[in-house]
Amino acid sequence: MLRLTLLLLCLLPSALGAAPIRIKDLVEFDGVRGNDLVGYGLVVGLNGSGDGIRNAPFTEEIMANILERLGVNVSGEEFRPKNVAAVLVTAALPPFARAGGRIDVTVSAIGDAKSLLGGTLVMTPLNAADGQIYAVAQGTIIAGGAAAGGAGAQVVQGVPTSGSIPSGARVERELDFDFAGLNALRLALRSPDFTTAARIETVINREFGRNVAVMTDSGTVALDIAATRMASPAHVLSRVENLTVEPEGRARVVVDQRSGTIVMGADVRISRVAVSQGNLTLRIEEAPLVVQPNPFSEGETVVVPRTEAEIIEEPGIGMAEVTGGSNLSEVVAGLNALGVSPRDMIDILKSINAAGALHAEFLVH
Repeated sequence: MLRLTLLLLCLLPSALGAAPIRIKDLVEFDGVRGNDLVGYGLVVGLNGSGDGIRNAPFTEEIMANILERLGVNVSGEEFRPKNVAAVLVTAALPPFARAGGRIDVTVSAIGDAKSLLGGTLVMTPLNAADGQIYAVAQGTIIAGGAAAGGAGAQVVQGVPTSGSIPSGARVERELDFDFAGLNALRLALRSPDFTTAARIETVINREFGRNVAVMTDSGTVALDIAATRMASPAHVLSRVENLTVEPEGRARVVVDQRSGTIVMGADVRISRVAVSQGNLTLRIEEAPLVVQPNPFSEGETVVVPRTEAEIIEEPGIGMAEVTGGSNLSEVVAGLNALGVSPRDMIDILKSINAAGALHAEFLVH
């Protein structure tokens, strides 16, 4: 049975061309981006799984501040609750988010709380990198795991100290960005490539019937909004983002040594090579022998070491020829003909790459 598993990034030979992809799936539009938010808050209502106040004194401090803002005087009082936990709240403010809209948030414990399951996040301001508050989060936490235990054992499934609140934050401030007033816009390729950028430029200019786009480098295509003669940049992007092009990229072989997964791109080529592969197995077994003295005699118990060592050489594949492939299907067929396991195939690909016969970027994780 064939033991090699190859996950193919593209099933069609490169000679037939890659499938057309929408421009919106290949680029990021300059200015159309989200912003990260973070806040420091308090979760209450936990069932005895909160922070230990001695190990997390900042929990007591924030709890006192919240109670004082609510009109409760706690000066000089000592807190020993086990149903509160200090947390960091993170979120992403999407582009063009408007005041009053809602976004998802993630809540993570920063103290020694055992679980956030069933807790409620108290009103927490969320700040951006500029220090301004853009959203306020509050709500019941949906934890991603569970924990249970007793005096002698504990069982944990998932990560109960982290959870989320769907639509748990309300947007309070909008980003100051005049998108409608832009005269030019840049399209940033997620995978920079000169050929792909040139094709995007050609497709856009053909769509508008004039030169409105120009490739500035392998990762950027500049778009002249005024030359499009359209009402606004939003109208221009709605017309541009659904245009399709055939992307190009470098040939890559990606290997995950932990799982034994091999991923090959459609443009991978291998020159004609011969491969010989074999395995050596070293087996060492310890079987110590205990020698006791005779009854009523003076002596000591002695442990006599006894070790068995053996080297087993498994038959390899011999000298096998891997013919050069003009497309991905031929390359895969040639490698599969070796009939080895994925782990051995990874070593073979490393050796083929070292010999200069693998014409692709070789990445190992």
